[in-house]
Amino acid sequence: MTSDPEHRAAERARQAELIRRHLPPALDARVQSARIISGRAVIVAEAGDVATEDRPALEAEFKAALEGLEGVKDVRVALTGERRRIRLIAVGSGKGGVGKSTVTTNLAVALARLGRKVGVVDGDIYGPSQPKLLATEGQKPMVEGEKLVPLESPHGVKVLSIGHIVAPGKALAWRGPMTGKALSQLIDAAWGDTEILLIDLPPGTGDVQLSMLSEHRPDGVVLVSTPQDLALIDAARAGQLFEQGNVPIIGLVENMAGYACPHCGEVSDPFGQGGVERFAAALELPFLGRIPLTLNTRISGDAGTPPAAGDGPDALPFTAVAMRLDHWLETGAI
Repeated sequence: MTSDPEHRAAERARQAELIRRHLPPALDARVQSARIISGRAVIVAEAGDVATEDRPALEAEFKAALEGLEGVKDVRVALTGERRRIRLIAVGSGKGGVGKSTVTTNLAVALARLGRKVGVVDGDIYGPSQPKLLATEGQKPMVEGEKLVPLESPHGVKVLSIGHIVAPGKALAWRGPMTGKALSQLIDAAWGDTEILLIDLPPGTGDVQLSMLSEHRPDGVVLVSTPQDLALIDAARAGQLFEQGNVPIIGLVENMAGYACPHCGEVSDPFGQGGVERFAAALELPFLGRIPLTLNTRISGDAGTPPAAGDGPDALPFTAVAMRLDHWLETGAI
């Protein structure tokens, strides 16, 4: 039989979950606590980055979002001076080789160009790619107050990777608990004014993902897949893991969707076409967009100059997906 303290704790958790489900992500990210007391919703929210004259408008947003919530007749909002927490967006895939790291890098750069303060955590402990992709190879992060200080990439995005810490090319033979601890150190670094962290996860549903869900539950996840059935089967498994961890699936990205020959311009589909979009529709999940396979994207990635940092045609698909992600961050909808 549940004791009174346990019952009260469970009821408070239920109330907080009920309130937060009705808030868009931009407001939910500010919530420190939420309760319902005698028909009144009482919310404590962070507003350290909000000017005094703008705070009444923020309170009004909370009240409007909860208007009509069953069992709530009034809403009271207490705004604290603490800075809002960093929002975590995981970028995952069911299998390797689908270009997840390249998508993560370019989404981060595109979001930064949209005015967001973005960082990238390279969560692929055994196969880190972000030092090369963000042109920070050979650099070592400093430590301040027992926390790592992220590196500044040339593209307006901060980044941390195990590849910045261990010797280049060194094979890591770490067991699960060590990978989880390494990921926590990267996420808990001194990110400063960073608003959003994109976490470039390893493929699959292993120890890194499980450690992240238990200690650093993301605000949402973007799933990347190529169009063929084999990749989609694994993407479905990855999606199930996040759903079980109560992490919203923001949407799916179809990568390597068509290849345009640089010589004749003819487009072929080595991995099929439209598979991810059909898969998303079948599961009633948002489809964020498709990104073609181009020679320039590969060359730019190897050179540490992401296409999204420029204004060429290869930047457009990444920018389109980033704009949809930016909209989700503000409204909770695609």
